[in-house]
Amino acid sequence: MKPNEFVLLIAGFGLVAATGCMEVSEKVESGTRYLITGHPGGAYRPRNVNKYDLENSARFVLLDKGVERSVTCPNIEERVTDDGRLEVVANLRNRLNRRIEVQVNCVFKDDKGFPTDEASFKTLILDENAQEGVRFISMNNQSRTYTIRVRQAR
Repeated sequence: MKPNEFVLLIAGFGLVAATGCMEVSEKVESGTRYLITGHPGGAYRPRNVNKYDLENSARFVLLDKGVERSVTCPNIEERVTDDGRLEVVANLRNRLNRRIEVQVNCVFKDDKGFPTDEASFKTLILDENAQEGVRFISMNNQSRTYTIRVRQAR
């Protein structure tokens, strides 16, 4: 270490010691060198809590851009079976003039929005401008709401 770098380093530490604790965003300037303080530690608030949370509130979501252009869901029918389980039928429609292959699943949730069970992805082939119904039945009687999710076939 060169002698003038050592002097600047000592001056920077002296300046920090003289000013005490600082906020994260503050910095100490000493000639041509900067001494940036670290974060103070502790817990942080989560960011963007309500951003990109459509799956928490919508009954039907499209998981990628490809299906956003090609698939719609004109109506969803739901009913409770005799043993208290939730049954959902969604009509998926292909908006394109070509055959597409998508995958569909359903996440069943309790009254507080927590998942109770999830159906595995089903592969669905939709002909040109065709519409087809997809049926899901929850595995238990705790399900109150649901989210049907559609993605491109992999």
